[in-house]
Amino acid sequence: MQQLGLLPTWQFGDVFGMDPELLSLVPRPVCSILLLFPVTEKYEAFKQEEEAEIKAKGQKVDPQVYFMKQTISNACGTVGLIHALANNRDKLEFEPNSVMKKFLDYSSSLSPEEKAKYLEKDESIRVTHEFSAQEGQTEAPSLDEKVDLHFITFVNVDGYLYELDGRKPFPINHGTTSADCFLEDAVEVCKKFMQRDPDELRFTVVALHKS
Repeated sequence: MQQLGLLPTWQFGDVFGMDPELLSLVPRPVCSILLLFPVTEKYEAFKQEEEAEIKAKGQKVDPQVYFMKQTISNACGTVGLIHALANNRDKLEFEPNSVMKKFLDYSSSLSPEEKAKYLEKDESIRVTHEFSAQEGQTEAPSLDEKVDLHFITFVNVDGYLYELDGRKPFPINHGTTSADCFLEDAVEVCKKFMQRDPDELRFTVVALHKS
């Protein structure tokens, strides 16, 4: 994020557990949560049911929610970061004329599909993504390699908790929240992902919090 121009007044930190004692260790305030989880057959079945139910019943989605589709393979982490930053621009600080500030300024008025196309063409974000991926302790997969782990983002927009997943057709509204209880509310949704696949251990939660 800092390579893309975000000033270090906010940063990502690990959430080590979901019980109140471990959540109390997370610095506050928290403005976004990223969940990494395994894409299993159980999850895919739930995803289809959830989409059908929302299309049938409808849901409230604030037009201010920044949502983009994911069209680049293995870029869910980058899409998740963009979702986290774009929906908290009123709190975050960027270097003037930085890569991310320019991207968000231009793309905010685009449709979810147009945002995805714009990201495909943005060389600076792609290069930074690839550079950061190669810095990790594990070998990064190639762009076309099938990966069964996926990043999604949770944000608070005007008092509602939204799940943002570029593989889904729209944001998911998980109900009301507030700045004070956002972390706990988002973690409750993360727990449901874990409960759907109780034999899986591959879950990671990180929080975007004030430094």
